[in-house]
Amino acid sequence: MSNLKTKVIHGGISTDETTGAVSVPIYQTSTYGQNGLGQPKAYEYSRSGNPTRDALEHLIADLEGGVRGFAFGSGLAGIHTVLSMFKSGDHLILADDVYGGTFRLVDKVLTKVGITYDLVDLSDLSALTAAFKAETVAVYFETPSNPLLKILDIKAISDIVKAHKAITLVDNTFATPYFQRPLELGADVVLHSGTKYLGGHSDVVSGLVTTNSEDLAEQIAFLQNSIGGVLGPNDSWLVQRGIKTLALRMEAHAKNAQAIAEYLEQSNQVAKVFYPGLESHAGYQIAKSQMDGFGGMISFELSDDSKVKTFVESLKYFTLAESLGGVESLIEVPSVMTHASIPKNLREKAGIKDGLIRLSVGVEDISDLLADLQAAFDKIGANA
Repeated sequence: MSNLKTKVIHGGISTDETTGAVSVPIYQTSTYGQNGLGQPKAYEYSRSGNPTRDALEHLIADLEGGVRGFAFGSGLAGIHTVLSMFKSGDHLILADDVYGGTFRLVDKVLTKVGITYDLVDLSDLSALTAAFKAETVAVYFETPSNPLLKILDIKAISDIVKAHKAITLVDNTFATPYFQRPLELGADVVLHSGTKYLGGHSDVVSGLVTTNSEDLAEQIAFLQNSIGGVLGPNDSWLVQRGIKTLALRMEAHAKNAQAIAEYLEQSNQVAKVFYPGLESHAGYQIAKSQMDGFGGMISFELSDDSKVKTFVESLKYFTLAESLGGVESLIEVPSVMTHASIPKNLREKAGIKDGLIRLSVGVEDISDLLADLQAAFDKIGANA
């Protein structure tokens, strides 16, 4: 198997066989001419398949070690499609600090068709085991998680899930396949918001899914075509173009994030830092064992959470915005932004406090980012 640094460039369908183009063309078409009545060529209709989308789908499967990949119009479109494998009466186990959009989908949409769920602290393997019911069909989690950067033991969880004859679904958005490959550790399906690090430039919304099970691949393929939330050719090209620099970007994100996390940990204006690359992080040892790098996401709590608004509005290079994974640095407050759809009592039970701040650390010069943060700390200190 080639190195991931090579595979992000040459994996999947990386050239056009017809013309020799080293960049896969954008096949901006909705339909395809047929050889004769009932004699379609390789493609019939772009919801069912498109050469540009196929190139991206082959690429994500290559990077994650899957047998087949799937590209969707958003991360949530991919999650919805995968969870549509389940039926009324089925039960899901979700990590207790799951992304707000995923929670909203399950809590407000899937429960209407009779699917039930429980939120569980999956770092407690005994709690996971106790949460299983006869109707449990899947366990869904992120690692590192959003927004608390909780590290979950993919292999240990997958082993328990398999023993209960269920499937493991892992959102690998924060780590990307460059730093972590859940299928190698026992997961059955890997999901991504391709909007984030894979696209990498905050210019495309997409979702990617892959699996190492032929049976699951057949189910997902049927649902992708039936539900129809597919990614268009232009956006497919943008994500594939972004992936070509994934290795370079992830190394830069992680290097900057490590420096900022260490800086924050030394600040007397910060109560707690959540970053798996810190030895103080509860999941540090697990992260070292299952990841090749710690990523570019950091969350932290100010010592005085009444200063959160002033702090996040005082930054120059960290843009106050939702999303993450672009080359530019972003800052947000999960309780009123990305995780606002989760009821306050459930957020707090999971450890997501109202004053929690999340950083998506970009690839700017580290001295500029540190100076930007220090200026914001100086401002809230001056207003004390």
